[in-house]
This record gives sequence, C-alpha cells and structure tokens, in this order.
Amino acid sequence: MGALRRELKRTTMKGCIMTETPDTSFDANGTPFTEYADPQAAIDALSRTYDDAAETLRGAITRFVKEGVPPDPETRARFRYPELRVVYTEGAKPPRTQRAFAKLLGTGIYATTLTHPEAFAGYLLEQLTPLVNEYGARLQVGAGAQEIPYPYVLDRGDELSQADVSASALAQHFPIPDLTQVGDEIADSVWDAPTDAMRPLSLFDAVRVDYSLRRLVHYTGTDWRAIQPWILLTNYHRYVDQFVQWALEELQREDSVHERLVMPGGISVTREQAARMDAETLMAQSPWHRHQMPAYHLTRREGCGEGVTLVNIGVGPSNAKTITDHLAVLRPHCWLMVGHCGGLRQSQTIGDYVLAHAYLRQDGILDSLVPPDIPIPALAEVQIALQQAAGQVTGERGEALKGRLRTGTVVTNDDRNWELRWSQERRRFNISRAIAIDMESGTIAAQGFRLRVPYGTLLCVSDKPLHGEIKLPGAANAFYQRAVGEHLMIGLETLEILRGQRTALHSRKLRSFDEPPFR
Repeated sequence: MGALRRELKRTTMKGCIMTETPDTSFDANGTPFTEYADPQAAIDALSRTYDDAAETLRGAITRFVKEGVPPDPETRARFRYPELRVVYTEGAKPPRTQRAFAKLLGTGIYATTLTHPEAFAGYLLEQLTPLVNEYGARLQVGAGAQEIPYPYVLDRGDELSQADVSASALAQHFPIPDLTQVGDEIADSVWDAPTDAMRPLSLFDAVRVDYSLRRLVHYTGTDWRAIQPWILLTNYHRYVDQFVQWALEELQREDSVHERLVMPGGISVTREQAARMDAETLMAQSPWHRHQMPAYHLTRREGCGEGVTLVNIGVGPSNAKTITDHLAVLRPHCWLMVGHCGGLRQSQTIGDYVLAHAYLRQDGILDSLVPPDIPIPALAEVQIALQQAAGQVTGERGEALKGRLRTGTVVTNDDRNWELRWSQERRRFNISRAIAIDMESGTIAAQGFRLRVPYGTLLCVSDKPLHGEIKLPGAANAFYQRAVGEHLMIGLETLEILRGQRTALHSRKLRSFDEPPFR
C-alpha cells in the first residue's frame, strides 16, 4: 500500500505543465501526454502506445537472446505501460445519476495504467463516454511510469525455454515481475489518497491485471481473451458435461445467437463443426484434466463480449478465492455459483434448490480482507432473476415453486468433514437459521462484494447428512442424471435475464466511499 501511495504521489509531484500546444502536456521527464476529446480516439492512442512498448520489448528480448546485445537506456525507457488520465476541473457541474459506475467524486486528475487496451476497448468506451459527455472530463494518454515485465509480452510463455540464456541474465537488462508493485489496496478500500495526489481511475492497474491474466491461462487452460463476462462457477465436473452438450445444441440451432465453443487445450468448435461433434468425444479430446480449474466458453455472434463462461473451480474456499481474484480483472458483469450443497432442514428433499440470501462465512480465507462481521448483501436484481429463471425452467409457480426453492442462509465451511464437529456447530447453525452448507458460496459472494462483481448463489441439495440421507454411489448417480441438467439451465436462464439489466445490475451496494470512476 505504501508503494502505491508513493508512486501516485510521485507521479503527481512531477506535474502536468501545459505548453503552448493545448492538446499536449509533459511530465517532469518530458514524456508527452496527448489530450483527446473523443473516448474512442483516446482508446486507439492507448492501444498504439501499448503495442509499441510491447513490440519494442519483444524485439529487444529477441536481439539479446540471439546476439547477446542488451537494450540501451533509450530503448529500455520505452518498456512502459500506457497511462490514461481523466482530468475533471472546477466549473463542470456533476450530473445526478443512479448509475453505479462512471462517476467522478470531485475535481482533480484520475489516472491508471493499462495493459492490452484493444482487448478492453468495449469496457473502456463504456466507462469513458459518460465521463466525457456528462462531466466534461478531458482525456490524456501517454507512457506511464510502470515498466512492463518481460514475461507478460511473451504470448505463449515458453518462447525462451530453448534459448541459451538464464533468467538472471534477462533480469539484469529487462523488467521482471515485482510483487511490491502488485496489490489490491484500492479494491480493498484501504488506501487513502493524499490531497495532492492523483486519484485512482480503476480498481486494478496494468501490472495487477497482467499478473492475473497469466494465471487465468494457467488455471483454466484457455486464453484469457476467451473468457466471457457472464460467468457460472461450479464445484462438480458433471455440470461441465451438461454445459458442453448444451453448447453444441445451441451452436446447431439455426436461430442461435451463439458462435463458438472454446475448451481447455485450445479446442474451438464453430457452428459448422458442431453438427459433426458430440460432447463425449470433445471431452475426451480436451486436456481439461491438466488444469486445476478448467473453463469452457460459449461466445455470441456479436463478438466475444456477451457470451457465457463455465468454470469448474473444484472444491474448497481457497480455489474459490483464487479464481475470482483473477476473473475480477476482466470486470465481468456477473458470476453465479451453481453447485451442490448439504441440506440442513428436515423439510428439504434431495434435488431441492437453495437460493442464498445470506451467508454464514466459516471459510476463513477472507477474514483479513472482508471480516466475517461485515454483511454481504443479497443483490435484488440477481435474486429476482434466479427465482424467475427457476420458475421458467421447472415450469413450477407459486406454492409449488416455493416447495422446491427455499431462500435462506447458506453456511460456507472450510472443513469438508464438518459433520464430525456437529455437536459444536449445531448451536451456531441454529442461531443463523441456516438451511444449507457448502464450501464455496460464501467465499464467491464475499469476493463479488469485495471486487465489485455482481454475484448470486443457487445450490442444489445433493444430500442431507443430518437426516441420514448421505451420498451413496447408486443414489448419487440417479440424482446427478436427474438434477444437474435442470440446475445448469436455471443458471443459464438467469444470465439471459440479467443480460437485459446491465446498468441496474451493477449495484450501488458495491461502491465504497472513495470509489474509483471505473467499475
């Protein structure tokens, strides 16, 4: 946190001295910042600046590996992320808006560094357009102070594996990942801006985003660019089988809006190929088992911006935090947990649904970031959409739906064998009025709250350990065949409903007091 404060303050103290050319300013090192009135023009400039820096860095690495020639100081000075500044001056009257993003809290300069601006162009345009049109903000683009670590410009990550050059030799001449520059202080609302400093424009800067983009590739087995903004998280592989089957059927429909299925290992199925594929063959071809949390993406015809991603996060709160830490930098519109749980009430039946409206968090994984006494609010838009989707998919209404869909508190525990402590846990469960228990949902909800990603949970009761209905192989298989497909379709239908409510979905409940303008 201290490093971040010093960097922002140092950048501000350099100043922004206007020259006789009104469209260009310079910092103390003479780095030009060009001003743009049009958000798209600013985004294009960010992309050019980043592409030039990345290509220069790649070229210098290639020359060093082949010829042993290190970059000269002038070349190394170009290995920097682009910086975007939003300048909001006095005299511009702030509008009244119910929007939870693209809001400026006061006059001043808001700044952030960016990576891969072209890939984030749609998001950036959505954020910048209201700031320019409604606030009269000015946009400035130039090379920032943050250097690009050299591994982040290697597309595959193994380009240097056959090179006769050591990591220590590269580190002497090229920027390397520095964990002192990576942090979530802004997202965690623990950073106080000095009065003379630039304010943060976004929750995550370029080095934090690049850090996560590489880990998303590692954990999911897919290119991070394939990840869609509508995300389902599950803790059972059987949901993956159903998702792949559904995706193939969607691609085969003539009126489908979907375009392509992307799977771990670089497997991609187009609409034309889908007719010749079956889910079992595809799953056999995909090396999903090599990846800790394999992901599957169904893109839509209008581009990769509005499709659906399913991630099998496995079991446990650690996995849940790990993947959401990294998914958050992509600024998804929503993530939903659709998995199994243990039912705690006698009135529940195997196959019933649990719609979480509160969480008793006993996961321990986030206690230092979001203490257990901090309430995690249910988001009305998500709750209503989940209940509506359940009715549409099951065909049940009124009392019949209430009989299968129970709303209440979900316990998230970090111990899978919590039953062995039932005598100690019973009183706490009873006081909380808990109706179900799992190992991931509370973590995922708390991460959504913490990282400003709309969230929700719909679980399916797969066993009732307190009432003697435990998972036995035969009964479990019958349950899975009956329930998983329906449950997945409820999750997908929920995202379809929410897709039409994007502005309202990004709730003001998730904003902190000193929220950056970008969502």
